[in-house]
Amino acid sequence: MSTVRHSHPLSRAALGAGAATMLLLVSACSSSEGDGASSSSDGAEPSSSSSAMAAGEETTDLPQTLVFSPLSLEIPAMQGLADGVTGYGEGQGWEVIVQDPTFDPSTQVQQVTEVLESGRAGAMWIIAIAPESMTEALATAQEKGVPILINGVPEDYGFDGAQAGITFDTIDYAAAGSALGEQTGMCINDMLGGEGTVLYGESAAGTAGKEEIDAAFLEALTATAPNATVVQNWEAVERAASQTDVGTILQGNPDIDVVASSNDEGILGAIGAFKAAGTELPCAVDFGGNDEVLGLVDDGTMYATVALQFEQDMVQSFDTLAQMQLDPTAEGPLLTVPIAVTSSAG
Repeated sequence: MSTVRHSHPLSRAALGAGAATMLLLVSACSSSEGDGASSSSDGAEPSSSSSAMAAGEETTDLPQTLVFSPLSLEIPAMQGLADGVTGYGEGQGWEVIVQDPTFDPSTQVQQVTEVLESGRAGAMWIIAIAPESMTEALATAQEKGVPILINGVPEDYGFDGAQAGITFDTIDYAAAGSALGEQTGMCINDMLGGEGTVLYGESAAGTAGKEEIDAAFLEALTATAPNATVVQNWEAVERAASQTDVGTILQGNPDIDVVASSNDEGILGAIGAFKAAGTELPCAVDFGGNDEVLGLVDDGTMYATVALQFEQDMVQSFDTLAQMQLDPTAEGPLLTVPIAVTSSAG
């Protein structure tokens, strides 16, 4: 089984954020200022976090100021996330400060450290560019009693298990891969009588969660549709490159009737390749769930998508930080981004 590969600089964090952009903009009530300062909101609806916010005002000396440090605001999806956090936070009565490290780990560490030392931060949400660079900054936050929410797992930062004042938020890649494999197998059973010739779009080497997704996908596919055969993989990164790669693969494997992709760009490129070749694609499934993909599931072009629920994750992340303000010495919970399957089969 061969694999077509392309190099690409974006990480899973950026690709995952791309799938979330429109979800997050739903909860954004205004756009961030160009200088990275917080922006105003006119009407974010209160949620269950309101009581936590009110309690926080009565029991903590920390300011109700959230500092949000993403990878870079140069990524439209990161700007969308910043807007969503700002709109939601200000709707709860918090000030939100958005930083922009522009992909530079040293800049991110400097910005985070400076705002911690200034005393302005009441809580921090960090999407770390290089997790190993943030360990000292996390220790500073613990010393100052400022709760932190950060991407990844404790081991990424040199910790062993849950930590005081720090919540780790991650994607359950194994669960995502299992759902992707199961939905692919269900399509093969429903549409192809249990026998399918599968092309799999894998993430680029070095992408976070790649090994877990790939292994879980294959295991679940085999369990659900044991007579299906994966004949080839391709590296699914950019849409245009995926369309070219899949078109080439189809010339040598014209019997392919199933495509599963670990991201939206891969499946959209594959669908384009099948259309260009005039070939039917009965089973198209992916992990991602952006608006275009959801529309294709809705009209039956795709069988299913396994979608990360980033809007729900934003709410749970913010609400968790609000609760952590009440006792920054307590161990932070370990969060996972919710996942939901949307299927044309109902």
